[in-house]
Amino acid sequence: MSAAPDAVVRVVVADDERMVRTALRVILDAEPGIEVVGEASTGAEAVSVVRAERPDVVLMDVRMPEIDGIRATEQILAGMAEPPRIVVVTTFENDSYVYDALRVGAAGFLLKRAAAEELVAAVRLVARSDSLLYPAAVRGLAAKHARHRPPVAPPWVGRLTEREAEVLRLVATGLANAEIADRMGVGAATVKTHVAAVLAKSGARDRTQAVILAYESGFVRAG
Repeated sequence: MSAAPDAVVRVVVADDERMVRTALRVILDAEPGIEVVGEASTGAEAVSVVRAERPDVVLMDVRMPEIDGIRATEQILAGMAEPPRIVVVTTFENDSYVYDALRVGAAGFLLKRAAAEELVAAVRLVARSDSLLYPAAVRGLAAKHARHRPPVAPPWVGRLTEREAEVLRLVATGLANAEIADRMGVGAATVKTHVAAVLAKSGARDRTQAVILAYESGFVRAG
């Protein structure tokens, strides 16, 4: 679910530390066009609050009581027809929890030490249905986890056209559509069409999940 351009972005904050929730609420509520509509201190509570409030964006801590942020993310995305965009909030970017959250469909992650303006920019970005993708970090996580599982190319890889495959490789390097268009010598609309086709064929929810799948399948090699 993405917010309309002029709509207020509705946010739920899920973290087991009250001080963190309060700090995030103060920062976001001070911004025009953003409103915190709910808080949760456990993963189970996060699922309940999100289903009740139907926010546009969820800031999800990964380490919480009852069920962790990964399972909460999975339940929210699987249980709602128009789920919110979920941003994992974490202390360490190389945490395996982050990778698992991205695998199940989180739109990206944000470090708890991020500046206020980075937090606000992240919320606005994912509310527009853009992925909060940190290419170097995602590549590092993918490389680390790929070593523990042999790459197996899924059937969708063979269904990609030559252009779609090229676009996916460039997406995996962190390039935006406009940059990919310049690199390939095509229009941005054409790139957008190719990205949509990649998502449809791979079953990925967004660009971040497509990159994860590309590395795990061995289609893109880390390093």
